[in-house]
Amino acid sequence: MTMKHGPELNRRGLLLAAGGLAAAATVDVANAQTATQPTASTAASTSAIGRRRLGALEVSSVGLGVQNMSRTYQQTIPTRAEMHNIIRAAFDNGLTLYDAAEAYGPHEVERILGEGVEPFRDQIVIATKFGWNIDLETGERKPGLNSRPEHIKLVVEGMLKRLRTDRIDLLYQHRVDPQVPIEDVAGAVKDLMDEGKVLHWGLSEMGLETLRRAHAVLPITAVQSEYSMLWRGPETGAIPVCEELGLGFVPWSPLGVGFLNGAIDARTRFAEGDIRGVEGRFAPENLPNNLALVELLKVWAERKQARLGQIALAWLLAQKPFIVPIPGTTQMAHMIENIGAPAISFSSSEIVELNAAVAAIEIKGERLPAAVQAFSDVESPVRS
Repeated sequence: MTMKHGPELNRRGLLLAAGGLAAAATVDVANAQTATQPTASTAASTSAIGRRRLGALEVSSVGLGVQNMSRTYQQTIPTRAEMHNIIRAAFDNGLTLYDAAEAYGPHEVERILGEGVEPFRDQIVIATKFGWNIDLETGERKPGLNSRPEHIKLVVEGMLKRLRTDRIDLLYQHRVDPQVPIEDVAGAVKDLMDEGKVLHWGLSEMGLETLRRAHAVLPITAVQSEYSMLWRGPETGAIPVCEELGLGFVPWSPLGVGFLNGAIDARTRFAEGDIRGVEGRFAPENLPNNLALVELLKVWAERKQARLGQIALAWLLAQKPFIVPIPGTTQMAHMIENIGAPAISFSSSEIVELNAAVAAIEIKGERLPAAVQAFSDVESPVRS
């Protein structure tokens, strides 16, 4: 069955809620194909979305995850031209951080991003990721992971071609390879940095000792992990270490794959192939309990005159100043909504109140399928 959406995903309602930003984006999209330089309206939007630092790297306070721009969770194929429009409208509204990966597509999402950002490539930060075992030419997914140094270098060559660029601004190891010491991975990335092909690097879903070892060999700029109101594990793991080491933290799935903006309710069933259909958090027996989090968001959305997803993103931004979420979308209205989140603020007493309310809700069910979870929080092997 196809996925059923609740009223929170009404496109017209989202556009109305986005207000002035939506109006600006309409103008921006009309000019997106020919725009090559930021305009006066872009400068105003840049101020609205704000800036944060991932280590030494300055980016917009919210980024754009482009994972689903070649194929959505529901297994539909988005219109390529519209994905380019969203990418360019995001830039025209001040967004400068775009997040991709070799594994998305595989390969195809990097191509879409490279095409979309070509007019303003030098004014943005492109982040992408290596690490899964993917055929360099065909994009065929093979079992397991591959972070062998010689393979990393070949992967980056392919990335540069697909992204139509001469350097990767921020290169992550997507998952820790249990066969390759992290020091060897860092050595390969350092070689790429020396050649000017990579400017910054980071890790995703790694163990904390691996993070420390990697940073000691080659200073890391940012860490990427799942983090949202729905999954708060990094609060006692990666986030304190990032704060200690002066690293940025980039939450993926900051809207809980649509859950936190009201896209899933107790009646939702998922299309075949939709990964959410095998997540325990969204199983019929767990959804009624977990929807208490959505009800909490509704209360705060009314209080702040905002959308549910905007509250969820603003909550993340309020946790630490070095947190930059990267919500993904294939819909213009949702992108406009997401980049409006930094305009929402909480007083110190409000964030204490909201944090306590979030902590009081116990989420039931596994966050990832077992096959994917096995590759999370893994420690890199030590050289024998």
